[in-house]
Amino acid sequence: MKRHLNTLYITSPDAFIRKEGETFVVELDGKKALQAPAHAIENIVCFGFKPVTPALMAFCAESDIGISYMSPTGRFLARVYGGQKGNVLLRKAQYALSDSPERSLAIAKNIVAAKISNARGLLQRHVRNHGAATDCENVENAVRKMAAVLERVKTATDSDELRGYEGECASLYFGCFNSLITAQKDVFCFNGRSKRPPLDNVNALLSFMYAILANDIRSALETTGLDPQVGFFHRLRPGRPSLALDIMEEFRMYMADRIVLNLINLKQVAAGDFEKRETGEIRLSDRARKEVITAYQKNKDEVIVHPLLDEKTTKGLLFHVQSMLLARHVRGQAADYPPFYMK
Repeated sequence: MKRHLNTLYITSPDAFIRKEGETFVVELDGKKALQAPAHAIENIVCFGFKPVTPALMAFCAESDIGISYMSPTGRFLARVYGGQKGNVLLRKAQYALSDSPERSLAIAKNIVAAKISNARGLLQRHVRNHGAATDCENVENAVRKMAAVLERVKTATDSDELRGYEGECASLYFGCFNSLITAQKDVFCFNGRSKRPPLDNVNALLSFMYAILANDIRSALETTGLDPQVGFFHRLRPGRPSLALDIMEEFRMYMADRIVLNLINLKQVAAGDFEKRETGEIRLSDRARKEVITAYQKNKDEVIVHPLLDEKTTKGLLFHVQSMLLARHVRGQAADYPPFYMK
């Protein structure tokens, strides 16, 4: 089993990163702010184009440590990595599978079914925890309707039909998402998903979390040897990491939405952590980004038992586990791809 490693997030605009011996050093205003052993780091994620020394970049390329650049809002900009790893025969099999509508649909059905099931699970958890204190009728109604759609997913005959079912359940889920917010409702009011740009505080948090999550999954796929650009559910489009977005569907609720709701409901973020631009775009403050990243990293360190493999693993390793399970299916070593169902 792959060992769980950390991601080094650089959020300060004044940070400078260099290599010192077998460690990474982050400097602020000419002073050492952080020093971490290189063997414990899997990825370096920079928000904005931070200065990275050539020696550090070369070391990362040789050591399979990815360097990703994100915008301050979390939009993916670029990724630096060394020579492509993995078996070329695996990628060739992946491309052939992607070109097959029938085989792609089978994988996509499993992914969408897991996404809907996980969304229902999060809503049902809210009803169990808060049903006695709040009106959960709209949440319970969404749970029932999503169960009916989930049955139709099994009989979808093509990708467009499947996307329709996925979109219907996403609408039901986000239609009652505001009910899951139990604190600071005057500051965090959710009236629907807005992506580019996010137009309220909740959407700003969700978009930032999804960007971090997609980058981690993309890295796991590359490490496994799969091409993150070639997926089975999301349409192929230049520059889009379709496979990473496919796998992310299984983890949105478990590794992103739950964290966002906890940050809001436990009052770890507040009104002062958001800035509204002239365009209407809402941006997170540096403090809010650090709170999100800290909560995400802490969540990744939690140990769980994988529901399929019945083995202990950290949540941070789940992306690698699912990538390996998908690779087994692509190679023909497993009849189906088993997606992740949260408990």
